[in-house]
Amino acid sequence: MSRWRALVRGGRALAHVLRGLWIIRTRFGRLGPTQTRAEVRTWSRQMLRIMGVELVMQGEPPVAGPLLLVANHISWLDILVMNAAQPARFVSKADVKRWPVLGALITGAGTLYIERESRRDAMRVVHHMAERLLAGDLLAVFPEGTTGDGRALLPFHANLLQAAIAADTPVMPVALRFCDPATGQQSDAPLFIGDTTLLASVWTTLRASGLQAVVRYGAPQKAEGRNRRGWAADLRGAVTALLARPASTDEEKTVWVGAGLRQAQPERQKSLA
Repeated sequence: MSRWRALVRGGRALAHVLRGLWIIRTRFGRLGPTQTRAEVRTWSRQMLRIMGVELVMQGEPPVAGPLLLVANHISWLDILVMNAAQPARFVSKADVKRWPVLGALITGAGTLYIERESRRDAMRVVHHMAERLLAGDLLAVFPEGTTGDGRALLPFHANLLQAAIAADTPVMPVALRFCDPATGQQSDAPLFIGDTTLLASVWTTLRASGLQAVVRYGAPQKAEGRNRRGWAADLRGAVTALLARPASTDEEKTVWVGAGLRQAQPERQKSLA
């Protein structure tokens, strides 16, 4: 995509971010949890449309909590994509809070922050997560702890899974992929790894001429006697298996959210997958 078109797209995205901040400041205090989630989903889908990102949902997304989602981590775009599919309350590293503009938006959406280098802070967050799960919330974490290249998963940190064990709550594995819809191959446009800055990653995403975000939900599972380390290893295996599965199978329900926020017909799903 030309630099000019990307700049126009970026200007529209920035205006939408400011609109999101206005919604958080003026409306969230008056809305209940269900209405808040609906606002987050609508805003997130509109942002993906502005940025030219098509959302593909595969598997059965969760309807409500208590449930903990665990997903692989590729980009700053991951939270936006997962909220467009099914809004959740995220647990993220404290660095995100300091991101320009986006940090205020993510904070306003109810994100819980953790200082990953601090054992005491991890215990605080686990306790708070368990409280929220017992209250029926839908939470989401990225157990790799940092972004990867989307091709191989990093080890899953187990600490935050203690919240699901304490609350006796199921965990659902989720696989994220970014693809070129023309070829079906992975797109590196939204990668946020190594020395790549946030601004550079946003810019390459804006310049992508076609980008598809795929969210695949697996089957929820409970600890069933596993300790957090063993469960983390099993969940990593479940996410790896989801990433390796073919694009569509008969038991899956796939929804495309494009420019018109449309839902594909079943017979269309196979031809597009």
